[in-house]
Amino acid sequence: MSNVSETGHAKNVANFEKLVVNVSGLGAAYNPSRGSIQLSALNNLLGNAKAVISNLNQAESVNKNATSAREEAFEPLSKLITRVGNSLKASGSSSSTDDQATTLIRKLQGRRATPKMTDEEKQAAEAEGKTVKESSSSQMSFDNRLDNFDKLIKLLTTVPEYAPNETELSVAGLTTLYNDLSSKNLDVINASVPLTTARIARDQALYSPLTGIVDISVDVKMYVKSVFGASAPQYKAISGLVLKGSN
Repeated sequence: MSNVSETGHAKNVANFEKLVVNVSGLGAAYNPSRGSIQLSALNNLLGNAKAVISNLNQAESVNKNATSAREEAFEPLSKLITRVGNSLKASGSSSSTDDQATTLIRKLQGRRATPKMTDEEKQAAEAEGKTVKESSSSQMSFDNRLDNFDKLIKLLTTVPEYAPNETELSVAGLTTLYNDLSSKNLDVINASVPLTTARIARDQALYSPLTGIVDISVDVKMYVKSVFGASAPQYKAISGLVLKGSN
């Protein structure tokens, strides 16, 4: 398939519709022997192309709404778990427990355990013959954040001292939040399936070799050109209707 923007896909369908309207106006003079470029076949292709674009628009809307809802739900998490960490330390928990929680909170917030080396520090280390290798510390995918959040909650359940009066900081409150975040993450995953299916259907209808509207439009133009000639107004009326990806 050609590398076409989302706007370009809709433009291709619009130009194909103009092409079909123009050849319809030719009346009985448009009479190809090839079934796939006959007027009835073109109208079927046009109807299908419009349908797949409409289905894709709907799938994209559902996906965008789910994605936005997930981002909004996750946005306050970093500040909340900072409060959780402070509440844990204030509870009289052990230093080892505090350290475990700090590590999970750092991962949830995408912070490194040690600051990343500057270019100057790397150059100085390399000049001393040291091997500089820094692995990525980011675990900020939604799946990773959910996993680390779950680990944090499980850790808190093992700390008898952790019993904050603030509902949102309590184990029960955090568990409710975790379940909500998991649900919204699953909504995005579920929405991505019909979106992928809709894009495949769009690509097949528009860009399949020989049978998609892009290739069919070329053959329709060639037929009209063969009947009326390259300089005829009938051909000139459609020759400029370019479907991106066509020759």
